[in-house]
Amino acid sequence: MKITAIETVPYTIPYTKPLRFASGEAHSAEHVLVRVHTDAGLTGVADAPPRPFTYGETQASVIGVIERIFAPQLIGTDVLARERVHALLHRTVGNPAAKSAIDMALWDIAGQALEVSVTRLLGGWTDRMRVAHMLGFDAPERMAAEAERMRDTYGITVFKVKVGRRPARLDIDVCRRLREVLGEEAELYVDGNRGWTASESAAALRELDGLGITLAEELCPADDVLGRRWLVRQSPVPFVADESATTPAEVTRSLLDGAATAISIKTARTGFTHSQRVLFQCEGMGAEVVMGNQIDSGLGTVCTVAFGAAHAASARRAGELSNFLDLSDDLLTDPLAITDGTLAVPEGPGLGVTIDPDKLDRYRQDH
Repeated sequence: MKITAIETVPYTIPYTKPLRFASGEAHSAEHVLVRVHTDAGLTGVADAPPRPFTYGETQASVIGVIERIFAPQLIGTDVLARERVHALLHRTVGNPAAKSAIDMALWDIAGQALEVSVTRLLGGWTDRMRVAHMLGFDAPERMAAEAERMRDTYGITVFKVKVGRRPARLDIDVCRRLREVLGEEAELYVDGNRGWTASESAAALRELDGLGITLAEELCPADDVLGRRWLVRQSPVPFVADESATTPAEVTRSLLDGAATAISIKTARTGFTHSQRVLFQCEGMGAEVVMGNQIDSGLGTVCTVAFGAAHAASARRAGELSNFLDLSDDLLTDPLAITDGTLAVPEGPGLGVTIDPDKLDRYRQDH
C-alpha cells in the first residue's frame, strides 16, 4: 500500500473565549487538517496545530513544508515503512506539527487496513482515560467557576492551572481559591510556560506546597541551565518538561541534566511513533509522563486519548483532553463526549473518526 498524495486544508474555528497563558494567547484554532491518501483507497487524517509562540510553526509553514518538501519525498513510499518515512522527514529540521500529523495519519491508515483501532496497534492497555482540564489566566472567581462547571457537567476533578504571571500572588490566589471551591478531592497542578525566573518559581512552590499541588510544569526557562537545575532539585513534586523537551534526544538531556523529573507527551508534536519512543525512554529512566494538550481540536484530542490509553504508563495520570470544549464548533461528525470524568477512545478501525464535509467547507481558509 503506497502513499499517493498528502492533502493540507487550513481551517479556523474561534474559541468561545481567549485562552491566555504566560507564553501567549489564542483566540481561534488556526489549524491544518492533513489527509494522507493511498493507492488502496484508504485515507488517514490528523490535525496539525501550529503554535508560533512555542515552536515557530504557522498554518502557512505547515502547508508549505508538506506540499513542497514532505509530499514529494513520501509519495510512492510504503505506508508501513515507518522508519523510511521518518528518515525522509528527518532530513528537514523542525516542523514538529507537520511531521506529527503525517505520522498519525499513517497510523490511522494502518489501523483501517487491519480493521483495528490505533490504540490496539500501539499497545491496547485500556479504552479510556481520566480527563484533566486546563484553566487559562483569569480572575480567581472566574477560573473557579469554570472548574466547578467542568466538575458538575463532565465529572472532571483534575485541573491544570496556568501560572507564570507577575506578581506571582495573582496565580497563588487562584490556586487557593480553586482548592477552597473544589475541596481536597480535586487534583491541581500548575504550568508556568517559562513565565517566572527560577527564584520566583521556588518562592511560588513554597506557597503552593500547602495546597497539595501534584505537578509543576515549565515554571522557568530550561535555558537558565543552573537555575532550572537548582529549582528542580528542591521541587516537592515531579517537575515536568514540556516545550523544553520536544524530541527524544531533548527528553534524555532534560532528565539526565536534572532539568526535569517528568515529561509531558504531546502527540501533536511527536506523533505516535516518536511519542512512543519518548514514553519508553521515560519508563526506562523512571520518569513519570502526562499526556499534554496543544489546545487540541476534537481530532487532536482523539489522537491524544488513542495514544494515552494504549499504554499503562501514559494512562496512569489524567490526560489533558477537554480543551476541545473551548472551541465554538468542531470538524468531527460524531462529537466527543466526556462522562464521569473520562473520555473513551472512539470505536472503529484506525482513529475511528470521520470529518464532517460541510463543517470543513464552512471553516476552511483556502477557498
